[in-house]
Amino acid sequence: MKLTIIYLVVFVSILIGCNTQIIKDNKEIKKDEDKSQKVFLITLDGVRWQELFTGADSLLINNAKYTKDSAYIKSKYWKTSPNKRKQLLSPFFWNKIAKNGQLYGNRKYSNKVNLKNTHWFSYPGYSEILCGFADDSRINSNDKVNNPNKTILELVNNLPDYKGKVGAFGSWDVFPYIINEERSGIYVNAGYREAKGKDLTKKEKYLNGLQKQAIQPWKTVRQDMFTHNYALEFIKKSKPKLVYISYGETDDFAHDGDYAHYLLAIENTNNMIKELWEYCQSNTYYKGKTTFIITTDHGRGTVPLESWKSHGQNLKYHGQNFTVKGSDETWLAVSGPNIEAKGEMKSELQLYNNQIASTIQKLLKVNVISAEVNQENLPIIQ
Repeated sequence: MKLTIIYLVVFVSILIGCNTQIIKDNKEIKKDEDKSQKVFLITLDGVRWQELFTGADSLLINNAKYTKDSAYIKSKYWKTSPNKRKQLLSPFFWNKIAKNGQLYGNRKYSNKVNLKNTHWFSYPGYSEILCGFADDSRINSNDKVNNPNKTILELVNNLPDYKGKVGAFGSWDVFPYIINEERSGIYVNAGYREAKGKDLTKKEKYLNGLQKQAIQPWKTVRQDMFTHNYALEFIKKSKPKLVYISYGETDDFAHDGDYAHYLLAIENTNNMIKELWEYCQSNTYYKGKTTFIITTDHGRGTVPLESWKSHGQNLKYHGQNFTVKGSDETWLAVSGPNIEAKGEMKSELQLYNNQIASTIQKLLKVNVISAEVNQENLPIIQ
């Protein structure tokens, strides 16, 4: 009799355990069957359209002042054909993102993307992308001041279906202010921040320790490898529906006048975007339901040659105002299940970075941007 009772208890325990696992598995299946659209917004700080569309610049790659180990860099990135050069620099971008989506900004064909803000540097550029409009009077510096305007991230996060399903990751430590994390409540990991919370994964704990040990070349911008891996781990763990990732090394290497590392950073970012894309294609929660939007916050100069290091308009230098021509020229790539594959756009056209927020709204099928804000939609998703 006692053995019968024992067997019965064991059987019931196993049955309860199995049912609990079935319920858990069903929840995971239901979670992965979420058919809602997701968006990954990705920015590469200060990457010129010239490198994107034609690869390494001959004037810079052959200049010892800007490219220290010219032989090595040329062996990696130099071909006489611009098409071959761009493939060497950003192979995944051209073979997957551009090929399966739409790419704007090659001014050779009068296909233009520009900033609406008149400052042409980072905080105004990022605010324009995220908010959908330029606010020249209030957003006029890179100071750590909370953005008075609400970003598309905040507006979407306020919706019940998206609460806690929005995250932002950046290499620059000003992003918590651009996104106004105090007001928005969005999870922001930027600058030299560590991953925080009671449910940290082994990889997040490892990244926290590794970031402390790493030699960081800049005071306010960390290496993109940390931004990327923190973001990827958050995506795997939390399954967000709207993610913003900003890679920053390109801009800082350019400001340093280091063209070799500027090119290396572009290729490295290309590889990290590939990893994000491949993860999305391997995961049922994201596969066939995720659009990548990739752009930059500003361009850079071209003439005189040294102006490639800089960007901005009406900047003060030794008491004089100067403008870096061309630094309002940007580019834009969109690729996803609802985007017709047209590749590089070669027709005459004018787009602006302030159209990106409304594009995200359109892709997510939500209505959060106020009527007062410019709500021009990109023609590709109308």
